[in-house]
Amino acid sequence: QVQLVESGGGLVQAGGSLRLSCAASGRPFSTYAMGWFRQAPGKERESVAAISASGSTAKLADSVKGRFTISRDNAKNTVYLQMNSLKPEDTAVYYCAAGRTAWGPPSLVSYDYAYWGQGTQVTVSS
Repeated sequence: QVQLVESGGGLVQAGGSLRLSCAASGRPFSTYAMGWFRQAPGKERESVAAISASGSTAKLADSVKGRFTISRDNAKNTVYLQMNSLKPEDTAVYYCAAGRTAWGPPSLVSYDYAYWGQGTQVTVSS
């Protein structure tokens, strides 16, 4: 049973920073791509970032390029999302997701992920 537990969310002023963490367990962490998604109230879930199993390749949604960074520590079974220059429109519940296929490429498509965390709230005040 794969489990993903996010942490690090909270309330921050616009222009501030937060780092989200997602701890994974239940299968070999280092062989699967990981992703971050978010969902704001009344809106559909959208992709934020993805990273390959090795950590060598990352993808970012256009809306967060230049502000967010995704990384992973395979020794700690953890993926991170560093969020800088936060804007009120970044307010959402952020979800960590684990890839469906071993050694699959990093993807910004939710279908490519088989397991999801419970989410962590990020609120950016103006």
